[in-house]
Amino acid sequence: MAGSGAIACGVAACATALGEVRLLARSDQSAWRAEERIEQLCAKVEGGDSGNARVTTDVAELAGCDLVVEAIAEQVEAKVALHSTLAESCPDADLATTTSSLGISDLASRIGEPGRFYGLHVFNPVIKMELIELCLPDQLDDGVGERARAFCDALGKRAVDVPDEPGFAVNRLLFPFLFDAVRLLERTAMPPEDIDACMTLGTGQPMGPLKLLDFVGIDVAAAIGDSLHADSGEPAHRPPGRLITMVGDGHLGRKAGRGFYTY
Repeated sequence: MAGSGAIACGVAACATALGEVRLLARSDQSAWRAEERIEQLCAKVEGGDSGNARVTTDVAELAGCDLVVEAIAEQVEAKVALHSTLAESCPDADLATTTSSLGISDLASRIGEPGRFYGLHVFNPVIKMELIELCLPDQLDDGVGERARAFCDALGKRAVDVPDEPGFAVNRLLFPFLFDAVRLLERTAMPPEDIDACMTLGTGQPMGPLKLLDFVGIDVAAAIGDSLHADSGEPAHRPPGRLITMVGDGHLGRKAGRGFYTY
């Protein structure tokens, strides 16, 4: 794994049931937090073994991996820079990204590794969510796609092949709905808890749209919306003004202690 946030730690914890895992953090502080989180998560994963996980800040320690999955912020330049380093340090590894909003073929071209780079979009919390959106570009080398599917199966996840377009399938369908909830709040001044209650109690959803946005991260949601809108031009994909203001104010959702709700 390359990254030390919730998604990276979730994938790493699940993968400890399969064997040795290395997780690359960008700082000692991030590494300490990741070690604690993986240990907590492994206790909830069937067959999980935190002893199989080693957290490092040295990319050279990933050299022997057969698959490196990147899970960092949805920023093109950051992903390209990291994968370029990973490609050089891990010459025999397949390379995957957990992006939920960026084009896979475009990233592969910029990284210079179209034969071994693909999309592996997992969902948070990783240890509970069954779906993986698998984006396998046509230019992949023989065997990469089969190994990707085998990895998903080994994790106990269901892999669904999705087209190489920003948002894949889930976010392409989900974010217009989430953004409409924000626009309803802007237009009517309904309390967030009432909007969410309408959807949880009225349609049986496990979490209301505004609480889900807080869970995803307001900044992440805005970035996904920007990517979707740049690709489609559809007004429904444009992040609402309320989200942009919240990002500017640092109200990023649950991770920041404040979003549509206070945590």
